[in-house]
Amino acid sequence: MLHIYCPHCAETREEEEFRPKGEAHIARPVEPEATSDEDWGNYLFFRKNPRGLHHELWYHAAGCRKFFNITRDTMSYQILETYKVGQKPSVTADKGAAK
Repeated sequence: MLHIYCPHCAETREEEEFRPKGEAHIARPVEPEATSDEDWGNYLFFRKNPRGLHHELWYHAAGCRKFFNITRDTMSYQILETYKVGQKPSVTADKGAAK
């Protein structure tokens, strides 16, 4: 079981309180009406599925009901950091997983 720190509640809680919502940091098309069908399809359906470091969007369903991001290693399931939506991750692939 994962223990997840919610940056909004400032508490560590069990995984059952949270819902994963997919890849983080996906930008919605700026001009939706001018976006091609292919670009919309890519935006809606295609996501990265990396082996290793991954940034994910999570929702605290049984707590504050707010969204936040997690940087997680998909091979070990280790959560390296949590941070609020709109903030930048401090752990990235180019910086490595060491803090």
